[in-house]
Amino acid sequence: MSVLYGIHAVLEILRAEPSRIERVTVQRGLYGPRLQEAIDLARQQQVPLSFEERAWLDRKSGGSRHQGIICQVGEAPTLTVEELLQQAVPPGLVLLLDGIEDPQNLGAILRSAEVARVDGVVLPQRRSAGLTASVIKTSAGAASHLKVARISSLNRAIEILKDSGYWVTGLAGESEKRIWEVDFSVPSALVVGREGSGLHRLVREKCDLVVSIPARGRVTSYNVSVAAGIALYEAIRQRAGKSPASLR
Repeated sequence: MSVLYGIHAVLEILRAEPSRIERVTVQRGLYGPRLQEAIDLARQQQVPLSFEERAWLDRKSGGSRHQGIICQVGEAPTLTVEELLQQAVPPGLVLLLDGIEDPQNLGAILRSAEVARVDGVVLPQRRSAGLTASVIKTSAGAASHLKVARISSLNRAIEILKDSGYWVTGLAGESEKRIWEVDFSVPSALVVGREGSGLHRLVREKCDLVVSIPARGRVTSYNVSVAAGIALYEAIRQRAGKSPASLR
């Protein structure tokens, strides 16, 4: 069981997965429209609700800025890659994260993935941050709406995607091929590597294409979460141009 905190994160999990919530706790004597919205939603969803002093919430959240509300939740369910693809909406867009260990980066990437309405995110079981409270908070609650697959080998995930007709594109700053040269109108998987070292060698070799996002400043690369957002935007931009229905 983990503890989520912050009004936005708690509201999103109340909307998306109330069955995972063991209890919502609100700071006694604290009022506000958003806080009341969370209280009302918890009651509507028949989620156990309690009120405690601020010191109690401070302890439970580890001193983080909880905004007067926390909730205790069970582990997030995960899918296999095959299950994720069975639920994908054609043409399909999947995001694979190779070694994203920083919770802030992972949370920001998950937020962009949800905004882009990817069909799912694939995370390796090792060398990756988990879906912790800080990740969910950084994602502004978006992680609660995403389908996530965990797999022991990202290389195996890529093989499954290829066998299912997906084209797999990796991001690498040194590639001469640009992101807009990829045709994202087909079933597509995007692979993003960790800050600094990028994609692992075997993962990179498994990709059908490796492309870059041009950088014109003195700093030669984007933050990994920004790069993921740009690449996902390019995918939905292309799909909007070819078929507005593909935006779903």
